[in-house]
Amino acid sequence: MNEIKIAGLITNYNISEKAAAAATVADKLLKYGCGVQMPTAAREKLGRMRRSRREFRYLPLEDIYVGADILIVLGGDGSLLEAARRAAENNKPILGINLGRLGYMAELEMDEIRLLGRLFEGNYRISERSMLEVSILDLKGQKKLTSFALNDAVITKGTIARIIDLELSEGGMLVTQYRADGLIIATPTGSTAYSMSAGGPITDPRIKCICVTPICPHSLMARPLIFPDSAVIEVKNISDREKNLFLTIDGRMNYELFRGERVRVTKSDKITRLITLKERGFYNVLRQKMSEEK
Repeated sequence: MNEIKIAGLITNYNISEKAAAAATVADKLLKYGCGVQMPTAAREKLGRMRRSRREFRYLPLEDIYVGADILIVLGGDGSLLEAARRAAENNKPILGINLGRLGYMAELEMDEIRLLGRLFEGNYRISERSMLEVSILDLKGQKKLTSFALNDAVITKGTIARIIDLELSEGGMLVTQYRADGLIIATPTGSTAYSMSAGGPITDPRIKCICVTPICPHSLMARPLIFPDSAVIEVKNISDREKNLFLTIDGRMNYELFRGERVRVTKSDKITRLITLKERGFYNVLRQKMSEEK
């Protein structure tokens, strides 16, 4: 494994508790001789809190994603999802520290940061997670835009709860039509998120697949489907009443999908690399997180 010399700390520094947590982690990293990079916007906040140190290097966020050896993301799953796209583009591994509620993808809690020492002993593993490439095709079949998802792509009506009509195909062949509140297309990583809440299957991240789950379908015969990750999945807006629907990527980015347009989803050539410091398998984490929700 590559030697870790510089860590980039990503969090919402506008929130005092998160800024303080980042400073605590940074202090710990400095003790191991690791350089620390933080976004330029963090300087003023940490200065007011008297937590800034001359050893901290403040840079534009884009430069951190390029220059750091690893990215330490402090927050909930939303923060990690936001960081995953940029990290994947630069092939940087991510270590999540949970400051949210469930923190399903986070490796550590704040009371476990003593384990950061394992990074510098080479005592860690990288869990590679597949991502989706998601494109909107216009009426001529041309790509309007392309984005990437670690968890899922979701098609819904948006703010108004109303049944919509969607046509699902794979490899150019019709699979089925859904009349539902929406449709979720998820990675194995995303199978424990919105997809699971909608009754979709929980899939081990080691399984190479793409999960498709309808949201509150009108027909009892409309069931979740699992495709191989080599599939080329397309979803077409065939709603007569709804001129436009919405495509949401990882719960963060929102795009309009007009009548007749299609969403194409394939496995991306980009991957998210999550750092694991503890010997715990997928099913141990699943059992623990599910018990925390009770």
